[in-house]
Amino acid sequence: MKVIRNRFIPFKGFRAMNVCGVLFARKEAKIDKKTLNHEQIHTAQMKELLYVFFYLWYVLEWIVRLFMKGNAYRSISFEREAYDNENNDRYLNERRKFAWLY
Repeated sequence: MKVIRNRFIPFKGFRAMNVCGVLFARKEAKIDKKTLNHEQIHTAQMKELLYVFFYLWYVLEWIVRLFMKGNAYRSISFEREAYDNENNDRYLNERRKFAWLY
């Protein structure tokens, strides 16, 4: 995964942001193996949904979850899959397509 370090993307308070399979990271952010795995899971999700539909689904689900109990961001199906499996180095090799739906 290509990592681009800069001072602008993502916004302050965030370490990294995956944009179409490229990881933008704050200059000072520590990007470890776990973070890379998390973001590579998102890249797999993006590919399944042809990138555009991933972002549309992500934003719509976040908006819906704002009105539900719990943390809207952590409740997004894409984030649940990525957080649940970010410590598993083999996950991407074993991952079922559209695993975020289950």
